[in-house]
Amino acid sequence: MPSPHWSAPVAHAPVDAVVPLPGSKSMTNRALILAALADAPSRIIRPLHSRDTELMADALRALGVGIGEDFADWQVVPGELAGPARVDVGLAGTVMRFLPPVAALASGEVAVDGDPRARERPMGPIITALRALGAVIDDGGRGALPFTVRGTGAVNGGRVVIDASGSSQLVSGLLLAAPRFEKGVEVRHEGPPVPSAPHLAMTVQMLRDAGASVETEHDLWRVAPGPLRGGERVIEPDLSNAAQFLGAALVTGGRVTVPGWPGETTQPGDALRGLLAQMGAGVTHGPDGLTVRGSGGSGGSGGSGGFQGLDADLHEVGELTPVLAALAALADSPSRLTGIAHLRGHETDRLAALVTEINGLGGDVRELPDGLEINPRPLRGGVFRTYDDHRMVMAAAMLGLAVPGIEVENPGTVGKTLPNFTELWAPMAAPA
Repeated sequence: MPSPHWSAPVAHAPVDAVVPLPGSKSMTNRALILAALADAPSRIIRPLHSRDTELMADALRALGVGIGEDFADWQVVPGELAGPARVDVGLAGTVMRFLPPVAALASGEVAVDGDPRARERPMGPIITALRALGAVIDDGGRGALPFTVRGTGAVNGGRVVIDASGSSQLVSGLLLAAPRFEKGVEVRHEGPPVPSAPHLAMTVQMLRDAGASVETEHDLWRVAPGPLRGGERVIEPDLSNAAQFLGAALVTGGRVTVPGWPGETTQPGDALRGLLAQMGAGVTHGPDGLTVRGSGGSGGSGGSGGFQGLDADLHEVGELTPVLAALAALADSPSRLTGIAHLRGHETDRLAALVTEINGLGGDVRELPDGLEINPRPLRGGVFRTYDDHRMVMAAAMLGLAVPGIEVENPGTVGKTLPNFTELWAPMAAPA
């Protein structure tokens, strides 16, 4: 059952907080796949424990992989992949795109399904690509969940063309399993630009770190067949989940530090440094982590935040859009966020959801063909629906710092990537 409404806390003073973040979902689920396909056991250090990562771990266990907990870490022991098995992908894009190529390597049938909204998310390209590489998949001609992978214990591999304009995960899913394909894989993208390119760079780097041979060209990726190493894999903090905490510094005119922020990373969330600086934040990176300082404070109405709007192409960092849109609704000047048409196929249609919910509080947000135009206006309290989308909860919390009376529907959905979000959020609203 959905959890009850959560009254988003209002900030009465500038925030001054240090917020340690749990591990990256994107890195954790990639590490689990690579460890499951390795030739020796692995230890995943500081992984994220959330709905999405538990779904991935459970899916791999169903296929015969040993995954146990050692305090906060995961110990992964590769096993012979086999069905029959049933896999629940929930609403996790990484699980629904990364797991089928692994299931194709199993012997036996693997039935794959997920939440109702998961059946609407783009899956046709990866199903078609896996068939071209030798897998047998029965999807009833839908190109979507649910479907059954009829594994034979091996996948031929080879060359394949895919339109990954709907999600970079469609390419990453093929690449992560490719070292175990008999011929490896050569994936060529044809179509509009692939979104979230940093996530593809993450996939390539983690494959190389595990011992895979990977070559890349523009819209072309080659992975040679070969063994993957076991061993230790350390997971970085989830930088995308830092967006709302760092944004709180701008909204309240305070200071927030996220410790452990890497100096170099493939995580898309690292773009927050430049994006928040464009909005007027003071951003510094040092031994203590990344610190963002704001100079204003919204005063509780929106449109008087002491920071400026944002004109940015978010094609590569679309997951930051909900929080940035909420921040823009509290800014001093209009914002234009573009390059994000693909967000219509995420956990919900995020563009439509943001327009509906921010405008429902008195805002002025207009949907563009590939983004949002946001004109700040004084906002009022009300119910903010979240559509089973964790990022919508985070956006609502951001608005709630400045706007009294925001009631957030089903805050529990944030457990997808950040189960203890409301506890971490409490320090953002200093007591009166």
